[in-house]
Amino acid sequence: MRKKLLTLLFILLTPAAHADFTTRAKSAFLIDYDSGMEIVAKNADTLMPPSSMIKLMTLAVLFDEIKAGRVTMDDRFPVSENADYTNPTWAPASKICLIAGQSVTVRDLILGLIVLSGGDASVVVAEKLAGSEGAFTAMMQEHARKIGMPMSTFGNASGLPHPNNLMTSRELATLAAYVIREHPDIYPMFATRRFEFSEYESNWCRDWGRTHTLNYNKLLFTMGGADGLKTGHTDSGGYGMVASANVGGRRLIGVINGLNVAGHDALAAEMKKLLEHGYATTTTRVFYRPGDTVAQIPVWYGRAANVAATVDKTFAVTLPKNKSTASLRVLARYEEPIPAPVAAGTKIGEILAEWDGRVIARAPLVAKTRVSKTQFLGRLIKNIGVIFGGK
Repeated sequence: MRKKLLTLLFILLTPAAHADFTTRAKSAFLIDYDSGMEIVAKNADTLMPPSSMIKLMTLAVLFDEIKAGRVTMDDRFPVSENADYTNPTWAPASKICLIAGQSVTVRDLILGLIVLSGGDASVVVAEKLAGSEGAFTAMMQEHARKIGMPMSTFGNASGLPHPNNLMTSRELATLAAYVIREHPDIYPMFATRRFEFSEYESNWCRDWGRTHTLNYNKLLFTMGGADGLKTGHTDSGGYGMVASANVGGRRLIGVINGLNVAGHDALAAEMKKLLEHGYATTTTRVFYRPGDTVAQIPVWYGRAANVAATVDKTFAVTLPKNKSTASLRVLARYEEPIPAPVAAGTKIGEILAEWDGRVIARAPLVAKTRVSKTQFLGRLIKNIGVIFGGK
């Protein structure tokens, strides 16, 4: 076998130095969704109480159950006394306003969690999927580790103050990207501005529901392209938000936590400032998306002469605008020929981006299709060809 380094692209960039972003929030983090590269990072790896932003993990677990076919949007989950609006737990907390003994559709539970930040809805989900909220926190932790969140811990499904409710801004962004990527059919629900629950079973809740319909995420009302995700607030932890916007085909994900402001409008204004900073000071170039052919790599003893190499995730780079001119090279590195058989999805090399002589991004190259091994006669013919000077 021989190693090969293939230059795929050479371009000149004239991207503008961007000023550091300042915020009163204790933590802030901003990434480009396609490249995954960070644009702003302030205390991004500091564990902090996430308040109701923790409900993103509650939703992610539920979404995975729906994707697996174990739950449908029309399923009805029962409400226990733990989720009853008369439970003192929910007196000061955000809720849908449920009553023990009723049942609620999964669709309404999702909208209740997203729009009304329903802590009672989170308990309903937890108890149905795991038997108890305590058991559900173990599911949350397991999911977190699987999707690349090694630090987060969970004490409940609602985000109410608990010593085990700790997440970093970086891991909240990882969670948001997971939801957007893995659940594109459900994600548009995060852009819902108003939810009017139609199954109240007490007069108090009906009256309460008339004035509780608008999404706490005020960014949806003030920034074009904003389409999610979740806000949070506790007296001790301040305000926080995980947000995403798609402007001009480019998606950014931002996280703010520990912001002491007057309310959700001020929180949205701070998030808008963060996202607009990212759009104004950086640019992203997408090179390859899953399924694109990056290179054709020879296969030894294969039924096909070559296997197409692709990426399993979008390969892109994010760079500051209006910086001094610099060179960017995108390279594919692999060994050839690859011995057959080759299974689809198998790592067969890597792709990397170099800027000013530094590697700024790298990702695996994977086989786009399966290439099986030739039978004995085919291998014999191949060997004879090599003996007599062939390839």
